Amino acid sequence: MRDRMAYSSFTLAFPLWMGLSFAAWAQNSPAADSASPEWSVGAISFSGLVDGYFNLNFNHPQDRTSQLRAFDVRTSQFTLNMAKLTMEHAVDPVGFRVDLGFGRGFDLYHFNEPDFTAMKFVQQAFVSWKPPQGKGFQADFGKFVTSAGAEVFETHSNWNYSRSLLYALAQPYYHFGLRTSMPLGKHFTGGFQLVNGWNNVEDNNTGKTVGFSGAFTSSKLGWSHTYYVGAEKPDNNNGRRHLYDSVLTLNPSRKTSFYVNFDYLAERRLGRGSYRVVGIGGAGKYQVSPWFAITPRIEWLNDADGFATGTVQKIKEFTLTAELKMKEGLLTRMEYRRDWSGERFFNRGNQLGNWKNQDTVLVGFVAFFGPKR
Repeated sequence: MRDRMAYSSFTLAFPLWMGLSFAAWAQNSPAADSASPEWSVGAISFSGLVDGYFNLNFNHPQDRTSQLRAFDVRTSQFTLNMAKLTMEHAVDPVGFRVDLGFGRGFDLYHFNEPDFTAMKFVQQAFVSWKPPQGKGFQADFGKFVTSAGAEVFETHSNWNYSRSLLYALAQPYYHFGLRTSMPLGKHFTGGFQLVNGWNNVEDNNTGKTVGFSGAFTSSKLGWSHTYYVGAEKPDNNNGRRHLYDSVLTLNPSRKTSFYVNFDYLAERRLGRGSYRVVGIGGAGKYQVSPWFAITPRIEWLNDADGFATGTVQKIKEFTLTAELKMKEGLLTRMEYRRDWSGERFFNRGNQLGNWKNQDTVLVGFVAFFGPKR
């Protein structure tokens, strides 16, 4: 047990030490006084966060685990969701980004990865290239977050504390491979990806996943579309998985914002037919004051073949989140959430799968720093 703890501490501390040492060397090296190269290793920006919560599940499950959650799974206890440090060099024309961290959220984010791998502590690590005459074209290679969905890994960048059903059950978290993007006029952007698959650094088969993305953005409206297709079964290239994701965002006023997220997921069985998951969700954020905001969210998901949850069911969830910014870089969120199903799916006490709903209340705290707060 001590060996495992020592190994985990080393694999996290070593890349952090290397990154900080490299940044200090780059800024103090005599070479910095010579003629500037085509791109520099200086001007590395740092940001980070610490995120924790206390969650109470009124079903009081014996294993102290809330179901259908991406990261806020532990109940009746204080939990460190994540502690994270980001190092980034802006593209000029070469750049990079590395996100390192640990915590329960990192463990669940990397549920597909082997136990003993440093990649469990690396949320993202990629290099970027943006040629000066490329008209905005950019290529990234490495490990990066998915283009699908309305929510992201970092809690403070979302409107609610808990992640949606779509984020947890229908969308990938990350990919490893090549990602490209290209502006197509003032408001449109197109993208192409060639990656190993869903939520893995090392591929689980010889097939590859292809991704296409397109987005329209303006001051009041944004509409993105993402499509992934590829073989995701272990050691088998048959039965491809398809995901179509669409996110519509509206900003009618300075204080009010909305989004609607739709997902259609299908994977061909090895025999006849396909697994299908369809879901839609939406949220609205009202900024009551500079320090207080309220966000309700509602979702519906049809797991028609039990592919996402292991049970054929239709699930709904309602979440109400109150956000309090205590000071710049420090916020707390108080959240009530109700999940319910047409089937007896939720655990209650020491009885498994005997209840149709799950109610939780949560208080989360996030402290964050960096150039982009």
